Amino acid sequence: MSHTFDFDAALKALRSGQDLNGENGILTPLIKQLTEAALKAELEQHIEQDPSPNRKNGTTRKTVKSLSGSFELATPRDRAGSFEPQIIKKNQTYLTDELERKILSMFAHGMSYQAIREHVKEMYGMDVSNGTLNAITDKLIPELKSWQERELDAIYPLVWLDAIHYKIKENGRFISKAVYTILGLTIEGKKELLGLYLSETEGARYWLNVLTDLHNRGIKDILIACVDGLKGFPEAIETIYPKTEVQLCIIHQIRNSMKYVASKNQKAFMTDLQPVYRATTKEAAEIALAELDAKWGKQYPVVIKSWQTKWDNLSVYFKYPDYVRKAIYTTNAVEAVHRQFRKLTKTKGGFANENSLLKLLYAGMLKASEKWTHPVQNWNLTLSQLAIHFEGRLDNVLDL
Repeated sequence: MSHTFDFDAALKALRSGQDLNGENGILTPLIKQLTEAALKAELEQHIEQDPSPNRKNGTTRKTVKSLSGSFELATPRDRAGSFEPQIIKKNQTYLTDELERKILSMFAHGMSYQAIREHVKEMYGMDVSNGTLNAITDKLIPELKSWQERELDAIYPLVWLDAIHYKIKENGRFISKAVYTILGLTIEGKKELLGLYLSETEGARYWLNVLTDLHNRGIKDILIACVDGLKGFPEAIETIYPKTEVQLCIIHQIRNSMKYVASKNQKAFMTDLQPVYRATTKEAAEIALAELDAKWGKQYPVVIKSWQTKWDNLSVYFKYPDYVRKAIYTTNAVEAVHRQFRKLTKTKGGFANENSLLKLLYAGMLKASEKWTHPVQNWNLTLSQLAIHFEGRLDNVLDL
């Protein structure tokens, strides 16, 4: 026989310091009462709609765990045995939706399984196994697959690409794999993560597969792609998106250059390098690069040669005004996503398989993208400039 929830008694217990949640939580009897009432209503509706003679046939009891505590649930039965309860299914022993939301939220914040287990135990008096946690977080995988295959916009004015590396177990040993993050800027000026691609190697063939995937998912045009010197990328994009301008990330180029400059010369070298990438025009930048070569070329030929051979892709941004340059001369936008990923994965040495990594990054991406609700700074001005520089290519989407 079920007891009616006594609100006054609950209020008194709460004032005296009794917990709201947990094994002896004040809310537990209320959850039990509401669940049993809902099951009873389900059965009555089932019997009403059943064309064959049927009636109630007592209850079966089982222990159910919820975040408010464990309780014994009386599940009503029918004589015909055709009643299949939906709120708490026959073999279900805990209220899943509430628990899963909490667990997935903790997972998306980078908490380890051990930390999640301890938190659930401390807050709700429930023991949750690693197997249960795996089963819950694995529910992200079909969602991730669907996200990876979703249709994309026809045009993205800007796309940033960068890589982040992780150790993943394969055939009994950990190997380093790159996750390539592709972040786009929509016509509305809002960031959108277009895809996460996992690979051991990069090269023109690999990038051709990635770009073909983006094309098949609906992207017909990209105006500017900003990349971190990805091997084989410029050649591959030439095949799928021949009109796309490729801007190599200036920040990565500077960092890579400084690795080859002796520490005692780094300050002086940087002073002479600044007029190259901070120039107001491409012509002024080329004069500064020639002066850099004259002064440092003999000492650091590899560094100077790198700037010279990559110059076509390093200097794309000079044709635009300052507010456009800020958006395209660096892959900072995608690096901000990677910082979020690193927060999630910093306590993990390696991953058992690709899915265990990707589901965590996907959860983190959902968290990061919650903030992408407003257009980037000066977007209307930037779009106007792009419409002039890429004449005709934005007409359809801008109704020009």
